[in-house]
Amino acid sequence: MSTPTEDQQIIAEDLILLDADLGESKESVIERLAGVLASAGRATETDALRDAALAREAQSATGLPGGIAIPHCRSEAVTSASLGFARLNPKVDFGAPDGPADLVFLIAAPAGAGSAHMKLLSSLARALVKPEFVTSLRNASSATEIVTLVDGVINPAAKPAATTTAAAPVSTAKHSAAATPAEATAPKHIVAVTACPTGIAHTYMAADSLVAAGERAGVTVHVETQGSSGSTPLDPKIIAGAEAVIFATDVGVKGRERFAGKPVISSGVKRAINEPDVMLTEALRAALNPDAARVGGTAVAAGSNDSAGELGWGTRIRQILLTGVSYMIPFVAAGGLLIALGFLLGGYEISGVAEDIVVNNSITSLPEGGIAAYLGAVLFQIGALSFSFLVPALAGYISYAIADRPGLAPGFTAGAVAVLVGAGFIGGLVGGLIAGFVALWISKWKIPAVLRGLMPVVIIPLFATLIVGAIMFLLLGKPLAAITSGLTDWLNGLSGSSVIILGIILGLMMCFDLGGPVNKAAYAFATAGLSVTDTASLRIMAAVMAAGMVPPLAMALASTVRARLFTEAERENGKAAWFLGAAFISEGAIPFAAADPFRVIPSMMAGGAVTGAMIMAFDVTLSAPHGGIFVFFAIGNILWFILSLAAGTIVSAFLVVSAKQFVKGKNAPSDAELDPALATV
Repeated sequence: MSTPTEDQQIIAEDLILLDADLGESKESVIERLAGVLASAGRATETDALRDAALAREAQSATGLPGGIAIPHCRSEAVTSASLGFARLNPKVDFGAPDGPADLVFLIAAPAGAGSAHMKLLSSLARALVKPEFVTSLRNASSATEIVTLVDGVINPAAKPAATTTAAAPVSTAKHSAAATPAEATAPKHIVAVTACPTGIAHTYMAADSLVAAGERAGVTVHVETQGSSGSTPLDPKIIAGAEAVIFATDVGVKGRERFAGKPVISSGVKRAINEPDVMLTEALRAALNPDAARVGGTAVAAGSNDSAGELGWGTRIRQILLTGVSYMIPFVAAGGLLIALGFLLGGYEISGVAEDIVVNNSITSLPEGGIAAYLGAVLFQIGALSFSFLVPALAGYISYAIADRPGLAPGFTAGAVAVLVGAGFIGGLVGGLIAGFVALWISKWKIPAVLRGLMPVVIIPLFATLIVGAIMFLLLGKPLAAITSGLTDWLNGLSGSSVIILGIILGLMMCFDLGGPVNKAAYAFATAGLSVTDTASLRIMAAVMAAGMVPPLAMALASTVRARLFTEAERENGKAAWFLGAAFISEGAIPFAAADPFRVIPSMMAGGAVTGAMIMAFDVTLSAPHGGIFVFFAIGNILWFILSLAAGTIVSAFLVVSAKQFVKGKNAPSDAELDPALATV
């Protein structure tokens, strides 16, 4: 096996498979291509490369119109930036709106790939939007011909200085010299920013798609690509002269304050690849509309995708909060399941003695109760420690979403203070927001050049932590603790004759924002009061978990029984949602709700209310804070738990299918998005 070097050719004949049958799923195709790269010495192991590519695939499908797929990743397992290529027979579905792919490039880059390699990989991605290049790939008769074609686009011959190269970070489409009367009245030009999570492929393909759309419309389009190969910011004069901006991004726009006041069209990066002409038309209309959404006057978040002028402060804050929630979930899942396993081995009484057992006993000095009690205590204590990071992690990553890495320390500190003063979940939300905005504000301080290197690692964390800690202790700690206590007392006051109402309220909260702040407020209420000696708290925990399982299970059921109402990507998400729902991961329904909120969310809330009410009415209990059906041993009256869950799931699935079939919605999939084989079902 050869050892790759920095100068090794990115693609070679041993990395190419022509007219190959690599299985029926994208997972099998990616695994086979990862194996090809590993066998050629381009990666240290197949599994690590495969897992990295599939992790990127889980963020969004990499299938593109025209039968193309570009799974890609950066991984420590990759030793040299490389391209694996397969021309498939039969084709395999990679989630493109127009059907399966027969041309697949696995783009693999080292975790610390240099800008030169990233530019070569991005050049390939840009070439894939050119029909003539794609046709040549399909017609190639040998691996040698494929290598020549690819090398021709990633290492093009030198062009005259006046010609813009395909790999330039800023792409521009020029007006024709003789403008028509219609063009003369059009905006002078449009600017755009494209960016995707890995910054290897979609960033540059979206840029070239928008440029090509501008050429077809006779409109100048300037694109700033914020990708892995570096970013050349647009000239401020170009931005000032533009009459609209397009943000086609899956991550935050760097320096979005530069576009303040401009009419804006925002979307994910793939829409710019699939619908560049539509986006350009929308931007042109926005430029002529005084009421169009506009970019806000200040930058808010490195990780935010929207400005106040575009989608409103509410949407921006929601996205920031969901970033914190997404990073918090692993602590909840790991901690909750370990606690449940601790109960299974050591009994429910282990919660009061676990710390003492772990500290004062060992595997060679077992406590009363023997090995089961000791292992139960160890599992419970590990889970409890993981659970203790819940609020600090929430606050820390909310702050991170606003101020990037310098916001982590003040955010985690704000969360820890919230726990200490009893402000709980609400305190973590508020503290994380304050920490992030304070850190962002400090990052804009004008300081001597000699100290700038200390800003992200010393100055911002130090002063932001000091400020947010003082605010939490001196001003907000007690009021937030009082709010948390008041919310708990109010919900507890609904017990007794109002127990079914409590179940309905908790069910509605769990399904309202599918893992967002309202969902987590209900969940925090349940977990904060959970006690194995308090039956009421166990019923509340059961209602919260069962209702939270309804949305993903309902969408899985709906996308199975009425598949034609859902896009191919949604049907794939539906398959995964069976497991996510069973494991109590409400976020499994988010892709459906994000695409069609006005029909999906009310349907989910109705089913959640049914399940919550039935759980409370039939005295179902749950002593584990997470795990779904997999902690069956911790569920009391499990038959009614299953029946309640099934009832809510069926109600939600029925309502969402009815809404999609009979209620017109702007997010309904078009015929082109549906599988032709299912279009007549």
